Amino acid sequence: MKTLDQKLNNLRSNRDATDFIIADAKDADMAWGIASPGMPYPPRSESRFYSIPEFMDQMREMVASGYIDILLASNSAMSVLAHRERLFDNSPVTPAIRANDTTDVWISRVANYRDQPSRPFRTSFLHEAQYGSLTAPATEKPVVNLGLYSMTFNNDLESDINNLMAFREFRYEAAQCGFEYFLEVFAPNVENCGIAPEAIPSFVNDALVRALAGVARDHWPKFLKIPYFGPKPMEELAAYDSELIVGILGGGSGTTYDAFKQLSEAQKYGARVALYGRKIKDAEHPLTMVRYLRAIVDGDISPEEAVKAYHGDLQKLGIAPKRDLDRDSELTAAELSYAR
Repeated sequence: MKTLDQKLNNLRSNRDATDFIIADAKDADMAWGIASPGMPYPPRSESRFYSIPEFMDQMREMVASGYIDILLASNSAMSVLAHRERLFDNSPVTPAIRANDTTDVWISRVANYRDQPSRPFRTSFLHEAQYGSLTAPATEKPVVNLGLYSMTFNNDLESDINNLMAFREFRYEAAQCGFEYFLEVFAPNVENCGIAPEAIPSFVNDALVRALAGVARDHWPKFLKIPYFGPKPMEELAAYDSELIVGILGGGSGTTYDAFKQLSEAQKYGARVALYGRKIKDAEHPLTMVRYLRAIVDGDISPEEAVKAYHGDLQKLGIAPKRDLDRDSELTAAELSYAR
Protein backbone atom coordinates (compact mmCIF):
# COMPACT_ATOMS: atom_id res chain seq x y z
CA MET A 1 0.00 0.00 0.00
CA LYS A 2 1.16 3.52 -0.77
CA THR A 3 2.00 5.72 2.22
CA LEU A 4 -0.71 8.16 1.06
CA ASP A 5 -3.43 5.53 1.44
CA GLN A 6 -2.08 4.34 4.77
CA LYS A 7 -2.03 7.86 6.18
CA LEU A 8 -5.44 8.84 4.85
CA ASN A 9 -6.96 5.65 6.28
CA ASN A 10 -5.41 6.37 9.65
CA LEU A 11 -6.47 10.02 9.67
CA ARG A 12 -10.07 9.11 8.90
CA SER A 13 -10.27 6.27 11.42
CA ASN A 14 -8.49 8.06 14.26
CA ARG A 15 -9.32 11.70 14.94
CA ASP A 16 -6.21 12.03 17.10
CA ALA A 17 -3.87 10.74 14.38
CA THR A 18 -0.89 12.94 13.56
CA ASP A 19 0.05 11.41 10.21
CA PHE A 20 1.22 14.06 7.75
CA ILE A 21 1.32 13.87 3.96
CA ILE A 22 4.00 15.72 1.98
CA ALA A 23 3.60 16.22 -1.76
CA ASP A 24 6.22 17.60 -4.12
CA ALA A 25 4.55 19.68 -6.83
CA LYS A 26 6.56 19.30 -10.03
CA ASP A 27 3.69 20.31 -12.34
CA ALA A 28 5.07 23.76 -13.17
CA ASP A 29 5.11 23.03 -16.92
CA MET A 30 1.31 23.23 -16.79
CA ALA A 31 1.73 26.90 -15.88
CA TRP A 32 5.04 28.60 -16.53
CA GLY A 33 6.23 27.52 -19.98
CA ILE A 34 9.99 27.48 -20.66
CA ALA A 35 10.77 28.84 -17.18
CA SER A 36 8.94 25.95 -15.48
CA PRO A 37 11.91 23.90 -14.20
CA GLY A 38 13.68 26.94 -12.77
CA MET A 39 17.30 28.04 -13.02
CA PRO A 40 20.24 25.82 -12.09
CA TYR A 41 21.77 26.48 -8.68
CA PRO A 42 24.54 27.33 -8.11
CA PRO A 43 24.30 29.49 -11.23
CA ARG A 44 26.21 28.23 -14.25
CA SER A 45 28.32 30.30 -16.59
CA GLU A 46 25.60 30.14 -19.22
CA SER A 47 22.26 31.64 -18.19
CA ARG A 48 19.50 29.15 -18.96
CA PHE A 49 16.62 27.28 -17.40
CA TYR A 50 16.76 23.58 -16.62
CA SER A 51 15.44 21.39 -19.42
CA ILE A 52 12.46 19.11 -18.87
CA PRO A 53 14.71 15.98 -18.92
CA GLU A 54 16.79 17.58 -16.15
CA PHE A 55 13.58 18.43 -14.30
CA MET A 56 12.45 14.81 -14.56
CA ASP A 57 15.82 13.70 -13.14
CA GLN A 58 14.95 15.80 -10.08
CA MET A 59 11.61 14.00 -9.87
CA ARG A 60 13.27 10.58 -10.01
CA GLU A 61 15.66 11.61 -7.25
CA MET A 62 12.81 12.88 -5.07
CA VAL A 63 10.77 9.69 -5.50
CA ALA A 64 13.80 7.61 -4.52
CA SER A 65 14.44 9.69 -1.39
CA GLY A 66 11.53 8.32 0.63
CA TYR A 67 10.68 11.77 2.02
CA ILE A 68 7.46 12.39 0.07
CA ASP A 69 4.10 10.66 -0.23
CA ILE A 70 2.94 12.16 -3.55
CA LEU A 71 4.72 13.36 -6.65
CA LEU A 72 2.51 15.73 -8.64
CA ALA A 73 3.52 16.28 -12.26
CA SER A 74 2.04 17.04 -15.65
CA ASN A 75 0.47 14.35 -17.77
CA SER A 76 3.44 14.75 -20.11
CA ALA A 77 5.99 13.98 -17.40
CA MET A 78 3.94 11.13 -15.97
CA SER A 79 3.64 9.50 -19.40
CA VAL A 80 7.40 9.04 -19.15
CA LEU A 81 7.96 8.39 -15.45
CA ALA A 82 4.88 6.35 -14.57
CA HIS A 83 3.96 4.72 -17.87
CA ARG A 84 7.19 4.20 -19.81
CA GLU A 85 9.54 3.74 -16.86
CA ARG A 86 7.05 2.32 -14.32
CA LEU A 87 8.85 4.39 -11.68
CA PHE A 88 6.08 4.06 -9.11
CA ASP A 89 5.33 0.34 -9.42
CA ASN A 90 7.49 -0.64 -6.43
CA SER A 91 7.56 2.74 -4.73
CA PRO A 92 5.58 3.92 -1.68
CA VAL A 93 5.08 7.24 -3.50
CA THR A 94 1.76 7.91 -5.25
CA PRO A 95 1.91 9.51 -8.72
CA ALA A 96 -0.58 12.30 -9.43
CA ILE A 97 -1.23 14.62 -12.36
CA ARG A 98 -2.63 18.12 -12.60
CA ALA A 99 -6.08 17.32 -13.92
CA ASN A 100 -7.00 20.85 -15.00
CA ASP A 101 -5.25 24.08 -15.85
CA THR A 102 -7.53 27.03 -15.23
CA THR A 103 -6.53 30.35 -16.79
CA ASP A 104 -5.19 31.83 -13.55
CA VAL A 105 -2.26 29.39 -13.77
CA TRP A 106 -1.38 30.35 -17.36
CA ILE A 107 1.77 32.21 -16.35
CA SER A 108 3.73 33.22 -19.42
CA ARG A 109 6.79 35.42 -19.12
CA VAL A 110 4.96 38.07 -21.17
CA ALA A 111 1.18 37.40 -21.21
CA ASN A 112 -1.31 38.56 -18.57
CA TYR A 113 -4.07 35.91 -18.54
CA ARG A 114 -3.83 35.62 -14.77
CA ASP A 115 -4.97 39.22 -14.31
CA GLN A 116 -8.48 38.31 -15.49
CA PRO A 117 -11.03 36.28 -13.47
CA SER A 118 -10.21 32.58 -13.64
CA ARG A 119 -11.90 30.55 -16.37
CA PRO A 120 -12.08 26.74 -16.34
CA PHE A 121 -10.07 24.65 -18.77
CA ARG A 122 -8.71 21.10 -18.92
CA THR A 123 -5.93 19.98 -21.23
CA SER A 124 -5.71 16.49 -19.73
CA PHE A 125 -8.07 13.59 -20.35
CA LEU A 126 -8.43 11.23 -17.40
CA HIS A 127 -8.13 8.07 -19.49
CA GLU A 128 -4.89 9.49 -20.87
CA ALA A 129 -3.59 10.00 -17.33
CA GLN A 130 -4.63 6.52 -16.22
CA TYR A 131 -3.25 4.53 -19.15
CA GLY A 132 -0.65 6.77 -20.80
CA SER A 133 -2.50 7.33 -24.07
CA LEU A 134 -5.92 8.33 -25.35
CA THR A 135 -5.99 5.18 -27.46
CA ALA A 136 -4.64 2.71 -24.90
CA PRO A 137 -7.18 0.11 -23.76
CA ALA A 138 -8.32 0.25 -20.15
CA THR A 139 -6.26 -2.27 -18.23
CA GLU A 140 -7.29 -3.88 -14.99
CA LYS A 141 -5.55 -1.29 -12.84
CA PRO A 142 -4.68 2.28 -13.91
CA VAL A 143 -1.02 3.24 -13.61
CA VAL A 144 -1.88 6.80 -12.49
CA ASN A 145 -5.20 7.29 -10.72
CA LEU A 146 -4.95 10.53 -8.78
CA GLY A 147 -5.19 14.12 -9.93
CA LEU A 148 -5.25 17.65 -8.62
CA TYR A 149 -8.39 19.59 -9.55
CA SER A 150 -8.18 23.34 -9.00
CA MET A 151 -10.76 26.11 -8.71
CA THR A 152 -10.43 29.84 -8.12
CA PHE A 153 -13.45 31.85 -7.01
CA ASN A 154 -13.45 35.62 -7.57
CA ASN A 155 -16.85 36.75 -6.26
CA ASP A 156 -17.73 37.08 -9.95
CA LEU A 157 -20.98 35.28 -10.79
CA GLU A 158 -20.14 34.33 -14.37
CA SER A 159 -16.59 33.22 -13.61
CA ASP A 160 -17.53 31.32 -10.46
CA ILE A 161 -20.50 29.49 -11.95
CA ASN A 162 -18.41 28.48 -14.96
CA ASN A 163 -15.81 27.01 -12.61
CA LEU A 164 -18.49 25.11 -10.72
CA MET A 165 -20.05 23.77 -13.91
CA ALA A 166 -16.65 22.52 -15.07
CA PHE A 167 -16.10 20.87 -11.66
CA ARG A 168 -19.47 19.15 -12.01
CA GLU A 169 -18.50 17.75 -15.41
CA PHE A 170 -15.08 16.66 -14.13
CA ARG A 171 -16.62 14.80 -11.20
CA TYR A 172 -18.89 12.87 -13.53
CA GLU A 173 -16.04 11.82 -15.80
CA ALA A 174 -13.89 10.91 -12.79
CA ALA A 175 -16.67 8.76 -11.33
CA GLN A 176 -17.20 7.00 -14.66
CA CYS A 177 -13.57 5.92 -14.92
CA GLY A 178 -12.85 5.47 -11.21
CA PHE A 179 -10.36 8.35 -11.10
CA GLU A 180 -9.60 9.91 -7.69
CA TYR A 181 -8.81 13.56 -7.07
CA PHE A 182 -7.85 16.09 -4.47
CA LEU A 183 -9.30 19.59 -4.58
CA GLU A 184 -7.44 22.89 -4.52
CA VAL A 185 -9.06 26.28 -4.03
CA PHE A 186 -6.98 29.42 -4.50
CA ALA A 187 -7.57 32.90 -3.18
CA PRO A 188 -9.13 35.25 -5.78
CA ASN A 189 -6.68 35.95 -8.58
CA VAL A 190 -7.96 39.48 -9.32
CA GLU A 191 -7.29 42.34 -6.95
CA ASN A 192 -10.66 44.10 -7.19
CA CYS A 193 -12.94 41.21 -6.33
CA GLY A 194 -15.13 43.24 -4.00
CA ILE A 195 -14.02 41.44 -0.83
CA ALA A 196 -11.82 43.05 1.81
CA PRO A 197 -8.43 41.33 2.18
CA GLU A 198 -9.16 40.29 5.77
CA ALA A 199 -12.37 38.55 4.60
CA ILE A 200 -10.71 36.46 1.86
CA PRO A 201 -10.14 33.44 4.15
CA SER A 202 -13.85 33.32 5.02
CA PHE A 203 -14.75 33.68 1.34
CA VAL A 204 -12.49 30.77 0.34
CA ASN A 205 -13.68 28.51 3.16
CA ASP A 206 -17.33 29.24 2.42
CA ALA A 207 -16.93 28.75 -1.33
CA LEU A 208 -15.12 25.46 -0.82
CA VAL A 209 -17.55 23.78 1.56
CA ARG A 210 -20.55 25.12 -0.37
CA ALA A 211 -19.14 23.56 -3.55
CA LEU A 212 -18.93 20.16 -1.82
CA ALA A 213 -22.38 20.30 -0.23
CA GLY A 214 -24.03 18.93 -3.36
CA VAL A 215 -21.48 16.14 -3.77
CA ALA A 216 -22.17 12.65 -2.42
CA ARG A 217 -19.44 11.64 -0.01
CA ASP A 218 -18.40 8.71 -2.16
CA HIS A 219 -17.20 11.35 -4.63
CA TRP A 220 -15.60 13.81 -2.24
CA PRO A 221 -11.93 14.68 -2.81
CA LYS A 222 -9.33 12.58 -1.03
CA PHE A 223 -8.14 15.77 0.64
CA LEU A 224 -8.23 19.57 0.26
CA LYS A 225 -5.52 22.07 -0.56
CA ILE A 226 -5.82 25.80 0.19
CA PRO A 227 -3.50 28.71 0.96
CA TYR A 228 -2.49 28.93 4.60
CA PHE A 229 -4.35 32.02 5.79
CA GLY A 230 -3.43 31.64 9.45
CA PRO A 231 -4.58 29.77 12.58
CA LYS A 232 -8.27 30.73 12.75
CA PRO A 233 -9.26 29.93 9.12
CA MET A 234 -7.33 26.66 9.26
CA GLU A 235 -8.94 25.60 12.54
CA GLU A 236 -12.36 26.57 11.19
CA LEU A 237 -12.02 24.44 8.06
CA ALA A 238 -10.35 21.50 9.80
CA ALA A 239 -13.16 21.40 12.38
CA TYR A 240 -15.97 21.68 9.83
CA ASP A 241 -16.19 17.97 8.98
CA SER A 242 -13.94 15.17 10.16
CA GLU A 243 -14.12 13.49 6.74
CA LEU A 244 -12.38 16.45 5.11
CA ILE A 245 -8.60 16.19 5.32
CA VAL A 246 -7.22 19.71 4.95
CA GLY A 247 -3.89 20.60 3.38
CA ILE A 248 -1.97 23.71 2.39
CA LEU A 249 -0.20 24.95 -0.72
CA GLY A 250 3.18 26.59 -0.44
CA GLY A 251 2.86 29.74 -2.53
CA GLY A 252 6.04 31.61 -3.48
CA SER A 253 9.57 30.53 -2.62
CA GLY A 254 10.27 32.89 0.28
CA THR A 255 12.93 32.18 2.89
CA THR A 256 13.72 28.76 4.27
CA TYR A 257 12.11 29.86 7.54
CA ASP A 258 8.95 30.84 5.64
CA ALA A 259 8.58 27.24 4.47
CA PHE A 260 9.46 25.60 7.77
CA LYS A 261 7.37 27.92 9.95
CA GLN A 262 4.34 27.80 7.65
CA LEU A 263 4.44 24.01 7.71
CA SER A 264 4.73 23.82 11.49
CA GLU A 265 1.97 26.36 12.10
CA ALA A 266 -0.41 24.78 9.59
CA GLN A 267 0.08 21.36 11.18
CA LYS A 268 -0.50 22.82 14.65
CA TYR A 269 -3.89 24.23 13.60
CA GLY A 270 -5.23 21.23 11.74
CA ALA A 271 -3.52 20.76 8.36
CA ARG A 272 -2.48 17.20 7.57
CA VAL A 273 -1.13 17.72 4.04
CA ALA A 274 1.37 20.11 2.48
CA LEU A 275 1.93 20.41 -1.24
CA TYR A 276 5.01 22.51 -1.94
CA GLY A 277 6.24 23.49 -5.38
CA ARG A 278 8.56 26.48 -5.54
CA LYS A 279 9.53 26.18 -1.88
CA ILE A 280 11.14 22.87 -2.84
CA LYS A 281 12.13 23.57 -6.46
CA ASP A 282 13.88 26.86 -5.68
CA ALA A 283 15.77 25.59 -2.63
CA GLU A 284 19.57 25.37 -2.82
CA HIS A 285 19.34 21.60 -2.30
CA PRO A 286 15.76 20.32 -2.67
CA LEU A 287 16.38 16.87 -1.16
CA THR A 288 17.84 18.35 2.02
CA MET A 289 14.99 20.87 2.15
CA VAL A 290 12.40 18.10 2.01
CA ARG A 291 14.27 16.01 4.57
CA TYR A 292 13.78 18.86 7.05
CA LEU A 293 10.14 19.34 6.06
CA ARG A 294 9.63 15.70 6.99
CA ALA A 295 11.57 16.07 10.26
CA ILE A 296 9.43 19.07 11.25
CA VAL A 297 6.07 17.34 10.75
CA ASP A 298 7.40 14.24 12.50
CA GLY A 299 8.19 16.40 15.54
CA ASP A 300 11.93 15.76 15.39
CA ILE A 301 13.03 19.38 15.05
CA SER A 302 11.64 22.91 15.37
CA PRO A 303 11.46 25.28 12.39
CA GLU A 304 14.09 27.52 13.94
CA GLU A 305 16.49 24.62 14.53
CA ALA A 306 15.78 23.26 11.07
CA VAL A 307 16.93 26.49 9.35
CA LYS A 308 20.26 26.34 11.19
CA ALA A 309 20.66 22.64 10.46
CA TYR A 310 19.81 23.19 6.79
CA HIS A 311 22.52 25.84 6.49
CA GLY A 312 24.94 23.49 8.21
CA ASP A 313 24.16 20.80 5.66
CA LEU A 314 24.61 23.24 2.78
CA GLN A 315 28.06 24.04 4.12
CA LYS A 316 28.94 20.33 4.26
CA LEU A 317 27.73 19.94 0.68
CA GLY A 318 29.83 22.88 -0.46
CA ILE A 319 26.76 24.85 -1.58
CA ALA A 320 26.65 28.58 -0.93
CA PRO A 321 23.23 29.61 0.48
CA LYS A 322 21.16 32.18 -1.38
CA ARG A 323 20.84 34.17 1.85
CA ASP A 324 22.95 34.28 4.98
CA LEU A 325 21.55 32.53 8.06
CA ASP A 326 20.11 35.70 9.61
CA ARG A 327 18.22 36.69 6.45
CA ASP A 328 17.09 33.14 5.80
CA SER A 329 15.69 32.97 9.36
CA GLU A 330 13.33 35.87 8.73
CA LEU A 331 9.59 35.45 8.25
CA THR A 332 8.47 37.37 5.17
CA ALA A 333 5.00 38.18 3.85
CA ALA A 334 3.29 35.08 2.46
CA GLU A 335 2.02 35.42 -1.11
CA LEU A 336 -1.36 33.79 -1.70
CA SER A 337 -1.35 34.00 -5.51
CA TYR A 338 -0.14 31.01 -7.49
CA ALA A 339 1.69 33.38 -9.81
CA ARG A 340 3.79 35.35 -7.31
